[in-house]
Amino acid sequence: MSSSWTIGVWLLGAAVPPARAADLPVVLIYGDSLSAEYGLAQGTGWVALFEQRLRAEKIDYRVVNASISGETTLGGRNRIAADLAKHRPEVVVIALGGNDGLRGVALDTTRANLEYMVNASRKANARPVLIGVRLPPNYGRAFNERFRLSFVEVARKTQVPLIPVILEAFDQKREYFQSDGIHPTAAAQPLILDTLWPQLRNVLKAR
Repeated sequence: MSSSWTIGVWLLGAAVPPARAADLPVVLIYGDSLSAEYGLAQGTGWVALFEQRLRAEKIDYRVVNASISGETTLGGRNRIAADLAKHRPEVVVIALGGNDGLRGVALDTTRANLEYMVNASRKANARPVLIGVRLPPNYGRAFNERFRLSFVEVARKTQVPLIPVILEAFDQKREYFQSDGIHPTAAAQPLILDTLWPQLRNVLKAR
């Protein structure tokens, strides 16, 4: 997850007529570089593929990608009120926390920030979904397990759907990572979507 703070906000759905697209309910993707197409050509990340699959399956939502490379849970907490007010989403996919782990942020702080974003989403009448992440092996098995459980604890406490590990399908396969060993390649993006899709589809279908 890069320290670059260039925001990538794309209103996806070019194949939908503009007037109709504006009326569709919004899915807000709230993540870091794993969702912001870091090191990838625009339109090849899992969020773009997610929007394409929604269209293919005729699930009528508009996707807003408000992910920022390098974002932490604190950064997300600080801006979520404005993003909720601006986009008025029906569903908020919270995919933050990885940069907290990489920077050694206290787990209690990460949990508190995630809970804040979940609760803020609900207060804005949106349905939150939480996505977890696993840290690189060099952070140690014990810390990695405590970090993983932080997402489980937040999901249990707030009663939100949890997708435990965004990179579950390939996190032990180095060929799916860019040269930094952290960011997935373009070839990995369909695998990310396949991991997330069943849970996301269920949430969207439960309107």
